[in-house]
Amino acid sequence: MTNSRTDRARALRQSSGHAEDRVWAALRGGRIDGHKFRRQHPVGPYFADFACDRLRLIIEIDGGVHRLDEVAARDLERQRVLEALGWTVIRVTNDQAYEEPERLIEAVRGHAGRLNG
Repeated sequence: MTNSRTDRARALRQSSGHAEDRVWAALRGGRIDGHKFRRQHPVGPYFADFACDRLRLIIEIDGGVHRLDEVAARDLERQRVLEALGWTVIRVTNDQAYEEPERLIEAVRGHAGRLNG
């Protein structure tokens, strides 16, 4: 029997958008320097779009709805909670995921380099 958090994570993975699928294609299987990411990974009270435990790094993909003031305010509060738990959050728009995937890869490498350097 699975628990409700597992069920919720599974449902979120199954309903992901095209931008999330594109980012997952770049992250999955340790494709960025062996760093393993998980999709819809529970972190504190939230589910991160993508999370790497070793790097304590979360990647959030923001669609157009995230430009609304009330959604942006919730995102900011969520980010503060995640950072208070010791995580770094990188936010990427849908457009960036499609048009500039290399910037995300460089951001992950830059974060890893700061941890190791």
